[in-house]
Amino acid sequence: MRNIVQILLALIAVVIALTMKAQPVIGQSHFAQLDGAKVHYTVTGNAEPTLVFVHGWACDETVWNEQTAEFGREIRCITVDLPGHGRSDKPEMPYTMHLYARAIDAVLRDAKVSSAILVGHSNGVPVIRQFYREFPGSVRALVIVDGALRPLADAATIKKFLEPFHGPDYPQLASKFVEGLTRSIKDEALRERIGATILRTPQNVSVSELESTTDPELWKPDKIDVPVLMIMAKQPAWTSEYEKFVRDLVPHLDYQMWENVSHFIMMERPHEFNDALRTWLKKNGYLEG
Repeated sequence: MRNIVQILLALIAVVIALTMKAQPVIGQSHFAQLDGAKVHYTVTGNAEPTLVFVHGWACDETVWNEQTAEFGREIRCITVDLPGHGRSDKPEMPYTMHLYARAIDAVLRDAKVSSAILVGHSNGVPVIRQFYREFPGSVRALVIVDGALRPLADAATIKKFLEPFHGPDYPQLASKFVEGLTRSIKDEALRERIGATILRTPQNVSVSELESTTDPELWKPDKIDVPVLMIMAKQPAWTSEYEKFVRDLVPHLDYQMWENVSHFIMMERPHEFNDALRTWLKKNGYLEG
């Protein structure tokens, strides 16, 4: 009889554990202050290490929902609305990688986090790269998701490309640009969600941010001496020569090239992305095996 009771108690414990694991983790919304403006961020979970997720061009923190839902059960996840995006303030000003790096610093100080693993997607990659330059002591590691460590075109080409984006046709031009990035995604709802998110970001913010990427100081080939995971979507820009460039730049690099996936890797294939991130975190001792 005692054995039966013990077995039943063990089964109940397993059911409770599985039920608790299945429950969604609710993030807590906060605002940090930067030069009199509010920077919105959300904290999910509370255990170390801390993952800080940084969105790409004209997006917001919600692009990381599938990641915080999983990792927030175990460790602290912080998603940031960079200045001008999401629920952060949107003052008229230049939107630069330096500004964004300072915004992340303000968020970490407000959240009382001394160091973190930063995850950046797309144009969030030069953001976390700049943060590493300016606040190296706050960076434990970097995760690069389909973003560049050198310019994909020269400054003159970028400026010429952006000239029409200053005018009244911006919504149509931005929509066409986004269609190019998301065309291969089979999930129509996901394509529409990404497009709607990008078009919510004010025109002046989106254009200013892209213009700021012409600053040659952003692309200095200074070494990155922390562990780095790079997950890239196979496309012509990521050549074998580019891989050699980043391997020379990053001594501690895990470089992965994924096929049959769009620019929005973590949204289109979230389970595979989360598995790859988890494996890398364990390999580097950031999560228990």
